[in-house]
Amino acid sequence: MRKLKNSELDRLDVNEFKASKKTPLIIVLDNIRSLNNIGSVFRTSDAFLIEKIYLCGITATPPHKDIHKTALGSTETVAWEYAESTLDLVKKLQNDGAKILAIEQAENATMLNNFIPEPNTTYALVFGNEVKGVQQDVVSASDMVIEIPQFGTKHSLNISVSCGVVVWDVFAKLKA
Repeated sequence: MRKLKNSELDRLDVNEFKASKKTPLIIVLDNIRSLNNIGSVFRTSDAFLIEKIYLCGITATPPHKDIHKTALGSTETVAWEYAESTLDLVKKLQNDGAKILAIEQAENATMLNNFIPEPNTTYALVFGNEVKGVQQDVVSASDMVIEIPQFGTKHSLNISVSCGVVVWDVFAKLKA
């Protein structure tokens, strides 16, 4: 086997990306501290044609060199917007018809492997702060809580890893 060169990958250019039909997924970042995590979420969102990213609370916004370092230009392709209040945004998205999925460990959470997305539904995936997770008022306002099954000794995954795992899983289920 031979590794492919970037020129052989047949990727979209920026204009083609912007004109493409998007996956009905919205990413909501609730008070993310790490600029590298933010950039990584942009890159994952680009890979799966995510509709939009909302950067909430203390979450930094582009342009920033530390976001750019991991985003690798995806801040120019993926639509994004800043919202001061995650809870207000969640309520707005619900009024617009999106189903809110908090990615968190909570009572009565649905394990990611058991989650079956409904067709013709836009989902907003809320990822929380590296230490405190998704704010409790946001969890309470969510339509559902999704938990990533874990089997080791640690209690959580890095937010950018969590985003990659959840987005891939939901994307694959939507495309199946």
